[in-house]
Amino acid sequence: MKALGTLLFLPLLLSGCGGSSSTGTSDSASPGQAADPAPITAGAWYQPVPLVTWQWQLQGTVDTGYDVEIYDIDLFDSDVSLIQSIQASGRKVICYFSAGSYENWRDDAGDFEAADLGNTLDGWAGERWLDIRNPNVRGIMEARLDLAVSKGCDGVEPDNMDGYTNDPGFGFTAADQLTYNRWLANQTHQRTLAVGLKNDLNQIDSLVSYFDFAVNEQCFQYDECDRLQPFIDASKPVLNAEYLDAYANDASQRAALCTDSINRQFSTLVLPLALDDSFRYSCN
Repeated sequence: MKALGTLLFLPLLLSGCGGSSSTGTSDSASPGQAADPAPITAGAWYQPVPLVTWQWQLQGTVDTGYDVEIYDIDLFDSDVSLIQSIQASGRKVICYFSAGSYENWRDDAGDFEAADLGNTLDGWAGERWLDIRNPNVRGIMEARLDLAVSKGCDGVEPDNMDGYTNDPGFGFTAADQLTYNRWLANQTHQRTLAVGLKNDLNQIDSLVSYFDFAVNEQCFQYDECDRLQPFIDASKPVLNAEYLDAYANDASQRAALCTDSINRQFSTLVLPLALDDSFRYSCN
């Protein structure tokens, strides 16, 4: 979900955005089901490293003036001229889209079929979970990756990659989620794009080899940052965002947060929930 749709979490509601889940993480194939393909790891796509600097803005006019290596912006809302202007100064552009939910305001919303759409995301009437097992959903995601290529994005941030931990309205399992996430990562690499794993903390060990970086929300607030260590161990960055008011308003708490973040080699930003650039604090 875009911006607020991704961000209004309670720790017991969505494991993908700060809350824990007890759902299993088995990555073994079911009887009669083919094993997932190996990760595509050799290619010329952008591969950032830990402590990379970044900016994340999904709403409002994008401020291109930050001295950072990565800009993470909306795939649909960002035109080619914006992407090129960011890249002209040597920066990389990661393009955000939802890979696990239907959003009724998107240009391709009419391409989804009734069978693709599940329950409404809690609090977001225009957004519904997708049945990630459906070929039509995968076809739409391939088209979105092609759009990222045509716009010149250096990589993508597919959101809502942990629907199995929520109440999507379908019976797909942790193994189904792993299959989909691995498929999407490989599809991205086939297009010579970098790809980030959004949240999905429960499956990191099984997915880190498929993804080039992690995008996480609120791991410090919910004491979950240890679970992201496999990315750092693999020399892949963790791009983290924190929204707690205390981090924005209390300089001492923010300093403690940033010390912890740097020690972990995370790239942490303190941002508004709306991701509208109304304020920004960077730990590195």
